[in-house]
Amino acid sequence: MSAIRLLVLGAVRQHGRAHGYQVRNDLEYWGAHEWSNAKPGSIYHALKQMAKQGVLLAHEIAPSTAGGPPRTEYELTDTGQEEFFKLLREALSRHDQKIDVLSAGIGFMVDLPRAEAVALLKERVRGLQQWRSAVTEFYTPEEGPESLGHIGEIMNMWVYSADTGAEWTSGLIERIERGAYTFAGEGEPFIGVLPEGVENPYASQGTPDRERQ
Repeated sequence: MSAIRLLVLGAVRQHGRAHGYQVRNDLEYWGAHEWSNAKPGSIYHALKQMAKQGVLLAHEIAPSTAGGPPRTEYELTDTGQEEFFKLLREALSRHDQKIDVLSAGIGFMVDLPRAEAVALLKERVRGLQQWRSAVTEFYTPEEGPESLGHIGEIMNMWVYSADTGAEWTSGLIERIERGAYTFAGEGEPFIGVLPEGVENPYASQGTPDRERQ
């Protein structure tokens, strides 16, 4: 699973309808260009591909009075809504997600009901625990990695990753269960997108012509 698909769908969904430069602006505002493959080319490619797949609906918008090429605005179709939540649930529940996918999932977790987010994260903890058990069938952490030669360092890293991943996820679950954050159906949702015309303090330098798409 690629983080870019979830990120782009989530950004468009928060706007309701957005053009490519708005989506890029949001992802840079979130710092996603630093921790994922959310680069300009990937963003525009994802928008166009998902429009072809029926996940997004593309609207051709007339150019402004200042001139320039027409823009395309996108919104999620019903299929796109289903795809967004499918990817979000996978990002939160699977123990073997890459860090950028998990990060994207955490960024949109409040789009789910609180109880469902907790259940998905608990599934992730169970997956990490099962992975740890599978590794320790061949490796005993108490004996240290040297017992298997330098290859033991690989299994030691896996055990450490499982332990720290489960600890972090359990801490997040506890905070959510104590009432942290506002989840779907609980009140005014969190909107982390920049309004049209607001300058992004984290934007890349330069504005290529394609950004008007």
